[in-house]
Amino acid sequence: MERVTLRIPKQQIEEVERMVETGEFPNRSEAIRSAVRDMLNEQVTDKRQRESTSKRGWAKV
Repeated sequence: MERVTLRIPKQQIEEVERMVETGEFPNRSEAIRSAVRDMLNEQVTDKRQRESTSKRGWAKV
């Protein structure tokens, strides 16, 4: 796994900290990894939906 340094607004980090404190995630790194995974999965899903829609074409009326 590679290390990445990034800047995140304080308010967002505080929210991540709350998620860790409530036990939703074991630590900040895992919370951020989860967010990145979700974003990437969403991008792939959106792309597949667009491709599926474009392959269907339009019905002639």
